[in-house]
Amino acid sequence: MSWHVLGAGSLGLLWAGRLAASGLPTSLLLRNQASLDSFLQAGTIAITRQQQSTAVALSAQTAATDEPIRRLILACKAYDAETAIASIAQRLVDGADVLLLQNGLGSQAAVAAQIPQARCILLSSTEGAFRDGSFSVNFAGAGQNWLGDPHNPAPPDWLNELQQAGIPHQWTTSIDQRLWRKLAVNCAINPLCVLHACRNGGLLEHLQEVHGLCLELVTLLEQCAGSSSAAGLFAEVEQIIRATASNQCSMLQDVQRGQRTEIRYLLGHACTQAHQRGLPVPQLDALQQRLRAQLLVLGLPDD
Repeated sequence: MSWHVLGAGSLGLLWAGRLAASGLPTSLLLRNQASLDSFLQAGTIAITRQQQSTAVALSAQTAATDEPIRRLILACKAYDAETAIASIAQRLVDGADVLLLQNGLGSQAAVAAQIPQARCILLSSTEGAFRDGSFSVNFAGAGQNWLGDPHNPAPPDWLNELQQAGIPHQWTTSIDQRLWRKLAVNCAINPLCVLHACRNGGLLEHLQEVHGLCLELVTLLEQCAGSSSAAGLFAEVEQIIRATASNQCSMLQDVQRGQRTEIRYLLGHACTQAHQRGLPVPQLDALQQRLRAQLLVLGLPDD
């Protein structure tokens, strides 16, 4: 059974390349004919790991192609997810599996509402990759992929194909908690890196500010995901800051490229959920206001 990958960013190329390299039928879905023509000139995608580059051949098509889709990996940005899924919704067969690789929270529910005929499987990843060409990706950091379905605890029968493709993975019945925890970590790190224009390690000079954010995020996590998801948050955030001191977070990379950020699905989602529950989060609110103001100064969308 074929895999279809919609989204030719870093994670989309990484997943498509590993699946295709293992011999599994894989097709990259591109947004228009111009993108498809550009891909066909190369005919392959390049995956670089530890300075070793591998060219991987795979098929490609536009979203407008009428081939039925039974397994889809949606790998676009969170703010593009609804439009992207709408472009191929009619191609999804009843019972199709759709893997959602979006960062943050909020887009997943919006996507699922558009495709009631499909099963949406949520994913939380700690793998690191960045695109270094139109169809070239650098696999910068090994990690883990947790997959789960909040509405159905039974794992799908194709997990062995991820094993075959060398994609690290683990099925979990608590994917919501993992996504909330990752959102909290991102909220404590990414906005501050943008505001201070620093790599992750630069936040070591602002740990008091990080600690204050974590206190509010812990309260939010306890309400939204349970006490186990909130335990030890500041300690983990500080450990991540130290371990990835030389890294630039994804939000800062977006800003430096002049691209829209995923603020709505990270800090915006956290603040919205806190307000809906009557939780006072003055430091998170102030952080969101500062970040939105900075984005507007840079000529970028503030949502």
